[in-house]
Amino acid sequence: MDNPIESSTGCRQFGFTYLILLALIAIMGVMMMAAGQVWHTVQQRDKEQELLFVGNQFRQALNGYYEHSPERAPRYPMQLEDLLKDPRYPSTRRYLRKIYRDPISGSDQWGLVRGADGEIYGIHSLSEEMPIKKGNFTLADKNFEGKEHYADWVFMPIPGQRMGYMQAQ
Repeated sequence: MDNPIESSTGCRQFGFTYLILLALIAIMGVMMMAAGQVWHTVQQRDKEQELLFVGNQFRQALNGYYEHSPERAPRYPMQLEDLLKDPRYPSTRRYLRKIYRDPISGSDQWGLVRGADGEIYGIHSLSEEMPIKKGNFTLADKNFEGKEHYADWVFMPIPGQRMGYMQAQ
């Protein structure tokens, strides 16, 4: 016959092992949650850097379009596609190779800053997320400091800054 003292000791040992196992699972869960938050922050910083790059590409393209206006009165484009192939010239003149996606929202849609006659003066993300980066911007992006949303990061040409364009061969 089984000794009742031995069987109760075995149950106690099993219960202690079970508690240690539960504690290890809880610790692993907390560690994985912390790693997930770090990963999310790294991903968001990468998206911010990509937004700054893409925004500057649009800024340069808008400036190039304006600078290379064939008439005496310089103009900005009426639609973003005009930056891919300038409709004012018979030959192909490009200021962008493609219309970039918004890296923050992942959408093809951009917020457009338009003048009274419909010209596009600038672009911005439509995302209302809060940026991580709040300062230490380049001189061209200095006006982004302290902005509360990515939608507040408006990329517009800088007056007097000369930028190039691409002409198809």
